[in-house]
Amino acid sequence: MRALFLHPVLWGCAWLLSSIGAHPARAGASIADAVARIERTVVWNGRISGTTWFHPRACLVGSPAATNDPIVFMTLQEITGSDYYGQVHWTTSADLGQTWREPEPIPAFGRNRLPNGLEEGVCDVVPQYHPQTGAVLAMGHNVYYRAGRLARPQEKRFPVYAVRTPDGRWSERRRLRWEDPRGSAIYTCGCGERLLMDNGDVLVPISFAPAGQTHRMATTLLCAFNGRELTVRKVGSELSNPVQRGLLEPSLVRWRGQCLMTIRAEDGRGYIARSADGLRWAAPRPWAFDDGELLAMSTTQQHWLPHGGCLHLVYTRRTRDNDAVMRWRAPLFIAAVDPLSLRLIRASERVVFPMDARDPARVARMGNFHPLAVSPFESWVTTGEERPADGWKGDLLLARILWTNPSCVPSGSLESGWTGSNAPGP
Repeated sequence: MRALFLHPVLWGCAWLLSSIGAHPARAGASIADAVARIERTVVWNGRISGTTWFHPRACLVGSPAATNDPIVFMTLQEITGSDYYGQVHWTTSADLGQTWREPEPIPAFGRNRLPNGLEEGVCDVVPQYHPQTGAVLAMGHNVYYRAGRLARPQEKRFPVYAVRTPDGRWSERRRLRWEDPRGSAIYTCGCGERLLMDNGDVLVPISFAPAGQTHRMATTLLCAFNGRELTVRKVGSELSNPVQRGLLEPSLVRWRGQCLMTIRAEDGRGYIARSADGLRWAAPRPWAFDDGELLAMSTTQQHWLPHGGCLHLVYTRRTRDNDAVMRWRAPLFIAAVDPLSLRLIRASERVVFPMDARDPARVARMGNFHPLAVSPFESWVTTGEERPADGWKGDLLLARILWTNPSCVPSGSLESGWTGSNAPGP
């Protein structure tokens, strides 16, 4: 039977209109007070038994006509070693995460045995609902394993995707073709938040490098999508930071008339860049608090969480308590972005997931996570625990971020906000 889907934006507006008066909100509450509280739950308990699910990333695919709740669609995969992942699976929840169906494998995202002893898998998949076609676009990149571990060096890596049609069928695995010598060694889009354009095109952030170059650069690919195939139409300008592996795992958001990109780097910082059209990018600048202090970050992704008229960043950073935790990947934080300076408002910072142990070797690392705007009143962050000291047995966690105000409208504009000595220029 063909599923009936409602565009998530329309569903959110309908819920907001039907819920006015049911959820008290403080009109005029400051951005720093936008988070009312955070509730944390365990979705799958891999510490005790069963599969340790990792890379949990979710999207809304609308709502069956007979209910008021959307369907939450999630991709996830098992972790059994360092960067060693099993077949990508999918699951859904019809009651806003209270219950989940048993994960099922995505046929296109299994392992392929190659003649040279390598196995080619898929990882870092992010699903995205495409309302123009009713399809779910699940996109990650390929990865190579040998003898039960990540192969080093890796063969050529590139984005791959599979499409789930509205009637629930999965396509075969396809490669996003980008025949450009700048990506001759690697071009990947794993873990990245993509942008859906009004005409159905998809803006894909990528990290890439030519053969013989160690550091990667970042850009965007504007792609056409017809519900079956993804085709590159335009390529954005290059962003570069030639330190170690360069710029990695970019993510996108559209906010207050412009596109923003947040980028993992390997120079002790994370970076933000902006663009008027999603293709011509100003030079990135390091993330900082609104008092000017630069955030100390250690080669870990960051992600966007828009809410009403406000924007938040989810990230990890160095603190007084986590210095010995690998790459400072716990705790996991959220903070609001100041619309004038595009810096993080220090007073708004909250802990999404705290450190769970005193021994740094046994702290559950949470460097792979994903945000989701579920309703005007609630957003999620999902993560899988990385616990090598305990045999890679970890839980899949969900944090419900409950908002003080469903609209959250800050003052100021992006155009007036990019100032200072480290501004990227026009």
